[in-house]
Order: sequence, then structure tokens, then C-alpha cells
Amino acid sequence: MLLRLPKATKTTTSRLFSTNTLLLLSPLTNSPSDFLSLFQECKSSSHIRCLHQQILARGLLSPLPSTSSSESPLSQQLGAAIVSSYLACSALTDAITVLERLTPSPILWWNLLIRQNVQSCQLYSAFSLCFRLRYAGARPDQYTFPFVLKACGELPSYRRGTLVHALICTSGFDSNVFVCNALITMYSRCGVLVDACQVFDDITIRGIDDVISWNSIVACYVKGGSPQFALKLFAEMGNGVSERSSKRRSDVISLVNILPACAALRALLQAREIHGYAMRNDLYWDVFVANAFIDVYAKCGMMEDALKVFRGMGNKDVVSWNAMVTGYSQNGKFNEALELFNEMRKNKIELNVVTWSSVIAGYAQHGHGYEALDVFRKMQLAGSNPNSVTIISLLSACASVGALSQGMEVHAYALRTCLLISDDDCDEEEDLMVQNGLIDMYSKCKHFNSAHLIFSSIPLIKRNVVTWTVLIGGYAQHGDANHALELFSTMLKDGSSSPNAFTISCALMACARLSVLRFGREIHAYVFRNQSEAEILFVNNCLIDMYSKCGHIDAAQKVFYRIPQKNYVSFTSLMTGYGMHGRGEDALSIFAEMQKSGLSPDGVTFLVLLYACSHSGMVEQGLRYFETMGKDYGLVASSEHYACLIDLLGRGGRLTEAWEKIIKMPIEPSSVVWVALLGACRTHSDVELAEYAFKQLIELKYINDGTCTLLSNIYANAGLWQNVARIRLLMKNSGIKKRPGCSWILGKKGTVTFFVGDRSHPESREIYALLGILIERIKALGYIPKTCFALHDVDDEEKGFLLSEHSERLAVAYGILTSSPEATIRITKNLRVCGDCHSAITYISMIVDHEIILRDSSRFHHFKKGSCSCQGFW
Repeated sequence: MLLRLPKATKTTTSRLFSTNTLLLLSPLTNSPSDFLSLFQECKSSSHIRCLHQQILARGLLSPLPSTSSSESPLSQQLGAAIVSSYLACSALTDAITVLERLTPSPILWWNLLIRQNVQSCQLYSAFSLCFRLRYAGARPDQYTFPFVLKACGELPSYRRGTLVHALICTSGFDSNVFVCNALITMYSRCGVLVDACQVFDDITIRGIDDVISWNSIVACYVKGGSPQFALKLFAEMGNGVSERSSKRRSDVISLVNILPACAALRALLQAREIHGYAMRNDLYWDVFVANAFIDVYAKCGMMEDALKVFRGMGNKDVVSWNAMVTGYSQNGKFNEALELFNEMRKNKIELNVVTWSSVIAGYAQHGHGYEALDVFRKMQLAGSNPNSVTIISLLSACASVGALSQGMEVHAYALRTCLLISDDDCDEEEDLMVQNGLIDMYSKCKHFNSAHLIFSSIPLIKRNVVTWTVLIGGYAQHGDANHALELFSTMLKDGSSSPNAFTISCALMACARLSVLRFGREIHAYVFRNQSEAEILFVNNCLIDMYSKCGHIDAAQKVFYRIPQKNYVSFTSLMTGYGMHGRGEDALSIFAEMQKSGLSPDGVTFLVLLYACSHSGMVEQGLRYFETMGKDYGLVASSEHYACLIDLLGRGGRLTEAWEKIIKMPIEPSSVVWVALLGACRTHSDVELAEYAFKQLIELKYINDGTCTLLSNIYANAGLWQNVARIRLLMKNSGIKKRPGCSWILGKKGTVTFFVGDRSHPESREIYALLGILIERIKALGYIPKTCFALHDVDDEEKGFLLSEHSERLAVAYGILTSSPEATIRITKNLRVCGDCHSAITYISMIVDHEIILRDSSRFHHFKKGSCSCQGFW
């Protein structure tokens, strides 16, 4: 309102400047009602402060209650107008100052202040206001606490949340369902599932729960990683016909909450039941519900059902399209995903970053790294800017195909576009995800210096379990497994992050590679003490593999039979272990158990069966399974199956039949088939066929130290030394270096490694002395050195001396020297055991009270009392 005063009184007026108006107040104007209309003219906080100052100067806004009943309400209205104006201009500090001086201080405006702070992400301020209003004399009500609890949950701050909970109880609002529902949500966001459940149980016992209470607790279990219990609770909603059960009848939010649980469990049956419920109760029309159904069907692999939902939607949003594109990509149906791409363009639906990232992630997850990179280039040409999820998917794509140069380009792009610069907590979390992706990419590309550099650049307190796991897994799979175990030990000592099932599986993989049983047992003990029931199956499968590869097949068997519900990996892992140890009959017995359990064998299962038969001399059984695979199960044999078949026939002395199988192969023989034939030729000293197989490998450009050494050994065994020299020259010209043979054994002070003729060990004098004694004793029992395995052009006496210094013999002598009586000696060799050493160790097992378990690159050998478990099939 604009007041025009006479010029005669100009010298006694107060002037206030508004954006559009000049406000003049007479000193006689003392009524609060005169000021109320003026606040509507104020456009900025400075103008409000001017009016506020005039009001205070006239004494119209007293902190004490007015003695006049007629003036007191007007004074309160004036205070409310000031607060309202400050809030409208986002001058929150000024509004708080006024509220703290009003008596009584109206809770309505405090609630508005808290809500505005929450909406503007001023979460700490919102929390503090909850206690400041009490000092100002205001009493919090049922509308105050939900906003404050939301602030505590979004921080998240469990400590502050419990303080508010205590205030709720003392204020008498612990029976208000609106407040209690907010408490459940707050505890859920803070990750404290137990307290959320306690609040929920309390309100259900008192009968004040409603559908929001049930929705909140269901969402709490889904986000807390307990989808099974979430489904159980959802089934309890609305049970019965009472008035109370009707209050908690499932609504749209209920369906949106529970469907992700079905997706996580791949619970297709329950998803379809919920779908029927939605149809019957007219909840299917909601776009959020339809999008959730598309997502759950896609994650269950039922893209036809997802498409039916999608096509039946009246109103689709971009999330609907993205859910379909993501589903097709994740299920490997890239043509359909691209068709949807084109349809989105045709319908002028913008391809946002989620759409592009979904396709890139789909390609990456299926190992199509180069295709993912190609989609990213199209994304850039379309002008869409990638986010952290896109970058992580790209790094995964580079890792899947070992594309180091492209991965480094993605790294540089992330730095240029500031995707690795943190501005707030949310950005820091995304930055860590990108850094973890970089560590994973560099590790899988075997560029460990860069991976470790990024790992070291992350402060210890900011490293999460993924940070540790990707580097441990990288070393375990592609690098030095010793570094993996060192990192795992460091992780446990630091205590900043606890290992999960994936971390433990990587550590067990490292133990399996190194064949270090002691460390494997320590990790098993840690699992037994710390792991939750949900992770037991996953970890137990890794334990079976570790014990098998560490030479303790009986322990692997015990782990297997203690698993209550075995899966496909459980059976396959134990069958592989039995095959490595030459226990083919046991492998076939496990296969029979697998069939009885209802699990259908696939190509990998038959690959393991052929491997087990090959290493146990079970030629006829292996041939029968090879035929059964196609006739009874409709599986097409791959090159790997044929390679196992050739190996089976070669070890069984049927080289001619193996050659005939290769000739009749319905597919072109790959490198693995020719390598298997080359290995069989070594066993049977067939030089001509070996040369043919090697020629095929040259044409396939599959030449490495293993294949060259195989042919060189065949030539040496035949006395063709000129051909041996030719192969060595080929290796030199091709830059191929032969891996030095080494053997290692886990001693009392750590792992001890020996090379041929190694004299670096402090106890080498005692080792060679004991080895000399052992050789003399076994010669008396009939041992005759097989000098044909000394692949050098020297006389027999020199060959015998060279054979006596092989690494596996040194390891055996060291094991006997340092082990307690009757203790099992476990040795690992990186190459196949020498034939003469195999014979010597067999004799040594006759004169010592030790079982000697030797793992070479092909299989396990259990030497005991003058016999070996391989029975000559090695």
C-alpha cells in the first residue's frame, strides 16, 4: 500500500525505498495493521529489513506478550508477516532471528524453516533448528520431526537420528504413526536395519501402523540387502479381512518398493503374482509400476514379457525406454537394443546419458569391449556428455578385451572433463567409483604400476572394499599372486574396510595359483569366523577350488558335502579337483550326484568330465561321454572338447585314432587342438606328426615358449640336435624366451623357491648332501637315470649329473630335511615334471616316511610307498 502524505509534514516522515515504490510513513502511524499491507510491496530482503527496523523503532513488535487482548493478535500477525517475507526472499538467518524473539514463537514458521533447509540441502542447519526452536519457547509438533529425521537420514547421521528419536519420545510423539514412519525411513537410510525393525515392530504391536509403515520397512529390507525378507513382509501386508488389514493394503508405492526385490532374487514367479495383483486392483496404470515391471522381467531374462508391458503402456516416459534398452543390452540382445534406439529417434525421444550408458554397459558386461567403445564414439557425435557411470562402463569394456591404449584415453578424458574432481560428498563417491574402475582396467591390462599408483593416491580412510578387491583380484588373476596375498593381509590389518565374498574369493584364487595351503586354511578360518550365511555358498565354491589346487582334495570334498544347497559351480569345482588328482571314478560319481540333484550339465561339465577321464586313463568312458554330450543333451562339441578328446586318446596310447578324430572334425581345428596333438606326439615320440602339428600352429600364429619347447624336446629325445638348434634359433629371432623351470615349497619361514642347479639357499650344502644320499639309496633299489630327459647334447654321465640338479629334486630334499616325521611334503612346479624326476621321486617315496604331493603344470602327483597316483597318465 502506498501512502501519500501532505508536503507540510515532509520533514517529519520516514522514507523507505522499494523496488518500484517510494514508501513514506507518518510518525503517527503506529498500528500494526498499517504495516501488514506494506510487506506485500517488498521485493528484497533489504527492503524487509527497513520495514522491520521501523516496526522495532515504534515498539510494535515486543518480545513480551501484549497486555491488550486486541493488540496481541495483531502483533503476532505482524511478526508472522516479517518471518514470511524473509522466508520468501530466502533470508533464513533473518527469519530465525525474528522467530527467536517472538513470544510465543509460532511452530508453523519453524517447520517451514526446517523444510526449506532440507530442500536446499542445508541438512546440518535443519537439524540444529530442531533444538533452537525449543530454546525460543516453541514446541515441536508432528510436522517438525519428519523433516528433521529426513535431514538425519540424508546426511546420513545415526547419532543425530537417535538424539531426535529421544526428543520424540520425551515430547510424546512416539505414538504418532506419521513420525514413526519417518523414524523407520531415517534408520533405513543410516543403514541400521535393526533399529528400523524395532520401531516397526513397536507400532504394529500397538496397532497404529498403516500402509506407509509397511512400505517403509519393505523398502528398508530391499535397500539393506535382504530381498527375501522383504518379499515375506510384502506377503503379510493386507492379510485378513479386518479394518486394520485394509489400512495397510498395498498401493502403488508398495509395488514400486517390492519389485526390485524380485529383480534382485530373479524371482520370476513372485513378480508374476504381483503383476496379477496389480491388474486386479487397478494399480497397473501407474507409469512407475509399469517401469518397475519392465525392469524385473528384464533382469529375469524374460524380455518378451518386458516388451508386452512396454507396448501396453499408455504413457511412456524416458525411463520406460531406457529400461527396455538396458534390458536388451544386459541380456545380450544388441540388435533389439539398437532397434529401440532407432525407434526412440523416430518418436523424437531424446537419447539421454542413461540410454547411451545402458548400451555401453551391456556390451561391456558381455565382453564386447570394442563395440562398447564404438557406441561411445556415437554418443560423443550425438553431443551427449558422459557421466561417471558411462566412464566406468567404458573402463570395464577396455578391461574385458585388454585394450590398454583405449583405457588410457578414457582415463585422460575423465581428467579433462573433471570427472575425477570432487566438489561434494556425492561427487567424492562417484570419483571413487571411477578410480576403482581405473584400477580394475589397469590390473586386467597387466599394467600394475599404474593400478598401484591410483590405489596409493586414494587416502586409506576413503578406500572401500571395492578399491581393495579390484587390485587384489588383478594381482591374483593377472599378476603376482604373492602381491595379492600381501594386499589382503594389509587390508585386514588396516581395518578400514572388511573383505566381502568377492575379496575373499580373489585371495583364495591367489592361494590356489601359488598352491599355498597354509594361507588358504587361514582364510578359511577367517571365513568361518566372519562371513554371513548369504555368502557361504559363493565362498565355499572358491574353497573347494583352493583346496583342490593346493593338493588337499579330501578337504575340498568335506567342504563340498557341508554345503546345504549346492549349485552348478559346486559340482563342477569338485569334479575338476578330482580330475587334477587322477580320481576319475570319483569325478564320475559327483557327475551322477549332479544329475540326481536336477542340475542339467552343459558344455563346461563335459569338458571337466573329459579332463578327468584323460588324467585317469579312462579312455572308453571318456569316448562315451563325448558321444553322450551330443546325442542325449544336444550340446555341440567345441574346439576345447576336441582338444580334451585328443589328449585323452594320446595319453591312452591311441595316437592314430586321435589323428583320425582331427581329420573328421566338423569345425576347423583351433590352436588348442594342435597343442594337444603336439603333447601326444611327445609322449609317443612321433616326430613327423609333431612337425605337422607345429606347422599348423605357425599358420595360426600361435607360437610361444610352450609349443617351441615341446617340439624341441621331441627333437632332443630323437637325437635330432640340429633341429633342436633350429627351434632355438626360431625362438631367438621371434623374441620368445623359455620360462625357467622352478619349484617351490612352503617352509616354516615362508615359501622357498628352487631353480635348476640352485645353490643360493643357506642350507644348500645340506640339501645337496641329502640328495646325494637319496640318489645312492634308490639306485640300490633299482633306479636307473633316464638320460633321455636330459635334453642336451652331452654324454650320459653329464646328463645324469644335470638330471640330479632339477628343481623338483632340490625341493624334495629340502622338504625331507625340514619337515617333521610323517608330515606331507607339498611341492609345486611351474612346468611339467621331468620323466626322470618322476621316476626318482617314486623311488624316494619308498625310503622316506612322507607322502610327497607334487603339482606340475598338468596335474597332481601323489607319491607314496613307491607308487604315484597318476598311474603313468601324465
